[in-house]
Amino acid sequence: MGPFEMVVAIILIVTVGKIISAKQKAKHGIIEDEDMLGNKTQRLISNRDTQAMQDEIRVLKDRIQVLERIATENNSAHDLNRQIEELRGR
Repeated sequence: MGPFEMVVAIILIVTVGKIISAKQKAKHGIIEDEDMLGNKTQRLISNRDTQAMQDEIRVLKDRIQVLERIATENNSAHDLNRQIEELRGR
């Protein structure tokens, strides 16, 4: 085996190892955060965090639907103002 093949083999082994590692972390709910300085921390996502994120996504999707409806309907300025104020009240 020549030096070129050895380098390619090492790169291939490292790449496959990283892919397997990332897959296992995702399977077990481990996420990796990186701060502004490049420091990496790993944490386990709890069911409580997952549920909170899903609830927030659901609320945001509802708001987007309302905003899309407001933008596409031909309403008067008064109706638009009223609907926007209703959104702020939620």
